[in-house]
Amino acid sequence: MKLRTSSTATRMRGVFSVTIMLLVALTIAVEAAKTKEKAKELKAEGECSYGRCVPNSGDCGLGVREAICKEQTKNFKCKVPCNWKKDFGADCKYKFGRWGECEAGTRSRSGVLRKALFNADCQETIKVNKPCIPKTPKPKGGEKKAKKGKEN
Repeated sequence: MKLRTSSTATRMRGVFSVTIMLLVALTIAVEAAKTKEKAKELKAEGECSYGRCVPNSGDCGLGVREAICKEQTKNFKCKVPCNWKKDFGADCKYKFGRWGECEAGTRSRSGVLRKALFNADCQETIKVNKPCIPKTPKPKGGEKKAKKGKEN
């Protein structure tokens, strides 16, 4: 009789554990659905105007973007990449061609607007420049390092 009682108690503990895990999973799923609904509501409200991403400190890194939809103002987290070209902003994405030949110490290339994020005001085409870096020849036929280990 005692064996049956202990096995019944073990089964009950198992059922209780599974029930708790299911409740936790259900709660997480409900919260995720609420978050998605809020995002859809903002999009469904119509035209929203988004401000630029303003870094918390310095000129790049984590920051905040302000969005105004109808009469509501909300702040969203955003990030300005530290290696981004500041003259056309992080919200304008361009498709660039190859770098041109070196003329007067600089190279240039042009880019065509591919995507404007957050209704950003972007130029259709842009031109960027960078200084030319002279190629230095690498030494050829350098001596190989001796292999480590036993020699027979």
